[in-house]
Amino acid sequence: MAAAGGVAVLLPAVVGLAEEHARLCDAFVLTGGGDPRTEEFGAATHPRAEPVHPERQAYEVALLRVLARERRGAPVLGVCLGMQMMALQAGGRLDQHLPETLATADRHAGGLHAVVPVAGTDGPVRLARGEVASRHRQAVADPGALRTIAVSEDGVIEAVADPTRAFYVGVQWHPERTADPVLGRGVFEALVRAAVEAGARPG
Repeated sequence: MAAAGGVAVLLPAVVGLAEEHARLCDAFVLTGGGDPRTEEFGAATHPRAEPVHPERQAYEVALLRVLARERRGAPVLGVCLGMQMMALQAGGRLDQHLPETLATADRHAGGLHAVVPVAGTDGPVRLARGEVASRHRQAVADPGALRTIAVSEDGVIEAVADPTRAFYVGVQWHPERTADPVLGRGVFEALVRAAVEAGARPG
């Protein structure tokens, strides 16, 4: 984030502070982590899941809801788990255990693989075909109200965006570990630009 021109502030996962945090920060990054508990989104959590801490999940759900309600213009970037939380919050669903459904699941379990932008889906972040670093067992199967803007060569949804908001983007890969200048640091640079532009707009 610092290399992209931003100043990162770690927010404690306290549900009661979500509204205050939503007012204080210029932009938001939901980082990677464990697997979501999906009961509150209408599906049983897979027995092979490694759930994220419940307080963290409750906080991120609360923060996403207050941002949608009160600060729709604030830029939001979800990374890995963060993208999955954004999709669930948008009415989507997850493939909760890729090894059961995808023959090439091991490509996503660590290391590098290719991503491909979806034609005709220009969004707030510039994407290009390239290699990304990722490590995940789950993936977004249905993005709900979000739009798919990039996929992997084996069909996994790799990036989503909300077309009704200026910058609301999720990426399944880890841009902080990705060497490609567009798909790595470029993702954070786009977030920082969006935050500057949002701050320059009146109201």
